[in-house]
Amino acid sequence: MTAIVVLMFLSLMLLLLMGYPVAFTSGFVALVFGLIFLGVDFFTLLPLRIWGILTNFTLLAVPLFIFMGIVLDRSGIAEDLLETMGKLCGKLNGGLAFSVVIVGAMLAATTGVVGATVVTMGIIALPTMLKHNYSASLASGTIAASGTLGQIIPPSIILILLGDVMGVPVGRLFVGSIIPGLLLVSLFIAYILIYSWYKPSVAPALNVENNNFNFLQLLSTVFPPLLLILAVLGSIFFGIATPTESASVGAIGALILAGCHRRLNLKNLNESMRHTTKLTSMVFMILIGATAFGLVFRGIGGDRLVLDVMSNLPAGVWGFLFVSMLLIFILGFFLDFLQICFIVIPILAPIAVGFQIDLLWFAILIAINLQTSFLTPPFGFSLFYLKAVAPPSINIKNIYSGIIPFVLIQLITILLIVLIPDLTTWLPDLMDRAHGL
Repeated sequence: MTAIVVLMFLSLMLLLLMGYPVAFTSGFVALVFGLIFLGVDFFTLLPLRIWGILTNFTLLAVPLFIFMGIVLDRSGIAEDLLETMGKLCGKLNGGLAFSVVIVGAMLAATTGVVGATVVTMGIIALPTMLKHNYSASLASGTIAASGTLGQIIPPSIILILLGDVMGVPVGRLFVGSIIPGLLLVSLFIAYILIYSWYKPSVAPALNVENNNFNFLQLLSTVFPPLLLILAVLGSIFFGIATPTESASVGAIGALILAGCHRRLNLKNLNESMRHTTKLTSMVFMILIGATAFGLVFRGIGGDRLVLDVMSNLPAGVWGFLFVSMLLIFILGFFLDFLQICFIVIPILAPIAVGFQIDLLWFAILIAINLQTSFLTPPFGFSLFYLKAVAPPSINIKNIYSGIIPFVLIQLITILLIVLIPDLTTWLPDLMDRAHGL
C-alpha cells in the first residue's frame, strides 16, 4: 500500500507539472486509483462530500469577496491611492516604493485579488518609478511583493479556504492575521527605507516641484477605502456579522464606491459578475477534485502513511513544523496555492491536531508560506502578471532578483511567528474575552 500511495501522489504531481488543469487532474487520478484498488462502491461517499461543499455557508463568502475585489479594481481606487501616496511620500528616498507597499496593503484589505493588484500597480507605478531612476529590480520586486499582501491581510480568500479545510473559525483567522500582516508590511517598508538610505541611487527622492500635495485630496482618497475596511472587518471583529455576512456588506460597499467614482455602469457590472463567476467556478471545481483525491488517498491508507512518517521525525513537533513548512515552500515553486491548500493541507492538519498544535497559529504560518508561492519561480503568478504589463526595459532577471529580498522577509516573518506565537493568538484571545467567551 505504501508503494500505491507514493505512486498516486507522484502521478498527481507529474500531471500537474505537465500543465493539466488541477481540478480535472486530481479527480481523474482519484477515479483511476479508486476504481483499481477500492472498487466502484467506495465512491458512494463522494456525492455526500460534494453536497457538503456546495451547501457550506462559510464558503459563500468566496464569491462575495471576489466580486467586491473585482468591482473595486474597476472603480479607479488603486489609481487614486497610488497617485496620492506617491505625492505624499515622494520626497523621501524610496518614497515611491514606500507608497506602493502602503497602497498594496490597503488594496489587500479591500480587493484582495492578487492578479488585479499586481497588474494595476505594474501599469501605473512601475513606469513612474523607472522614470525617476529607481532600480528596476527594487521597483519590480516591490510591486510583485506588495500585490501578494492580499493573501495574509483580511479579508483573504485563502484564509477562508484554510478555515474551512482545517476547521478553524474564519473570523478568528481574520483577527489572528492582522498582526502578522502588519508585521510583514512593516518589514517590507523597513527594508525599502534602509536599502534606499544605504544606497540612495536605487530609489532617489522626487523633485519638490513634482510633489504638489493637498491634504483634502489625501482625505478624500484614503477615507472611502478605510471606511469600507472598517465596515467589512469591523463587523466581524465586533461580532456584528459573520464573515459571509460581512462579505455581502463589502460587495455592497464596493458598488457604492464604484458609483462614487462614476465607474458603476452596466458594462463594468457585467464584466465583474462574469469574472466572479469564472473565478468562483474554478475554486469550487478544484475543491471538488481535491475532495475526491483526498477521499481515495485516505481510502488506500495515505493519511496513515504520512502520519507515521511525520510522527517519527526527529525533534517531534518542531521536526513536523520544519518539514511541513519546508514542504509547502518547495511545492510553492511548482504548484498553485489552491492546489496546496486543497490537497496537502488536509493531510497535514490532522497530524497537527495529533501534536496538539494550535490550528489557528498553524493556519497563519501556512498562509504566509503560501504567499511566497506567488513570488517563487518558475511558476510564481505575481511574476507572470508583472512581466505581462512591464515596460520592455524590465526583463525577467530584474524581476527574479527583485523578489529575493521580499521572499526572505516572508521567511523571516514565518520564523518570528514560530518563535512568538502570541503574534497570532493574542488578538483573537482578546476578542474572545471581550465577547465573554
